[in-house]
Amino acid sequence: MNENCGIVAIASRDNVADSLYIALIALQHRGQEAAGIAVYDGKDKKIKNYKGLGLVEEAFRKINIEDIKGNCGIGHTYYSVKISSPENAQPTLLHTSAGEIAIAHNGIITNLDKIKEELMEKGHNFFYGSEEEAVIYLIADFLKEKVIEKAIKLLMKKLQGSYSFTFMLNERVFGLRDPLGIKPLCIGEIENGYIISSESVAIDSLGGKIVRDVKPGEMVEITPEGYKSYNLIEKKHKAHCFFEFVYFARADSFIDGIDVYKAREKLGEILAEEHPAKADYVIPIPDSGRAHAFGYSKASGIPLVEGLMKNRYIARTFIQPTQRIREKLVQMKLNPIKTIVNGKRIVIVDDSIVRGTTMKKIVNLLRLHGAKEVHVRIASPPIIAPCYFGIDMTTREQLIASSREVEEIRKKINADSLGYISIEGMVKAIGMKRENLCLGCVTGEYPVKIEGEKLRFQETLKNE
Repeated sequence: MNENCGIVAIASRDNVADSLYIALIALQHRGQEAAGIAVYDGKDKKIKNYKGLGLVEEAFRKINIEDIKGNCGIGHTYYSVKISSPENAQPTLLHTSAGEIAIAHNGIITNLDKIKEELMEKGHNFFYGSEEEAVIYLIADFLKEKVIEKAIKLLMKKLQGSYSFTFMLNERVFGLRDPLGIKPLCIGEIENGYIISSESVAIDSLGGKIVRDVKPGEMVEITPEGYKSYNLIEKKHKAHCFFEFVYFARADSFIDGIDVYKAREKLGEILAEEHPAKADYVIPIPDSGRAHAFGYSKASGIPLVEGLMKNRYIARTFIQPTQRIREKLVQMKLNPIKTIVNGKRIVIVDDSIVRGTTMKKIVNLLRLHGAKEVHVRIASPPIIAPCYFGIDMTTREQLIASSREVEEIRKKINADSLGYISIEGMVKAIGMKRENLCLGCVTGEYPVKIEGEKLRFQETLKNE
């Protein structure tokens, strides 16, 4: 499944259901198709799982949060083009020989088919056929006569791909991040307990404070009194997903110690230096392009104005499940302010161009309302290759830059000029070493092996 999801775990002296619910709403931008909560009911001595389709509020509309009892639990917001029933949503809960295990996952296991085949040969039957089900079976198998940290280390050696997990083993609650740190995960302290979440905004939503990021290759167990760290696998280099800083994370998050808003502002500044334009106004594509546009305006001296108004009741077009829905929603989502646009030279700034259809419609919309010139500036390099680690762009045919030069793309989207930030400029803005970022979708070089694909790998990682 092609997904970018939000995960959370809480251990508290209080009931955690309402806190999990609030945290999932804070992570709603990471997945809009389904949501779920699993808690350990101390009275019944079992994990209980609650989940449904839609936004968090919709998923729990028929479930009374006050009826969910437990002092520890995990939660998940889900994005997938394939989900069709609540049973396929997460957390996934199974009863195993090692006890009850519930898991919530953000990422993609790239060697899943091989793992499933091996598990079926051992006699495991798959009810969901999901990555999470396979991971639970592996944990249960590895736990035989082993302590949890040794079992999870064996699990990590088995898995390829990207993953951040929150999971429960009976009443124990854990967070786990893959050895390259592709997906984000952090630890926070809240009133009467501790939390693990995909982004710091979930901690903020509960009035907590961030403690630190979960380190790549680290497992963390949380309790109401604190947390315990298990550093299981350490690699020389990391592979943090650059798209988190450019687009996916909320701008008010901190990821791996980096202020996402400041990184996006810096992206805009460097973009202005690399691709200046003569224009009357800089206009952001709301909301994801706002911080980038502020940086572009700041560096260029061109006034920043809100020239496009957003219908906030329409979800992100990028992660809508079909192309037809994406195209129709663009028409409803943004509307130009005619008195600002008419007769003006406009620079529009956005985070990325993936398929190109959305940007073309925006450019044409501005022209329709009288824009004299429309210059497009993009705060990520051209996306030339699929993402295999959790972002919904897994085929080259979807990507406008996979087979076109910048000038061809400019003509395709009907812009007067088009400028993408360079890879070097983007790396500088984010503030990490290049070798510690996953740049697969803009370079075609991937940090881990993809089963069934002939791909180039980063030599520094390949030789470890």
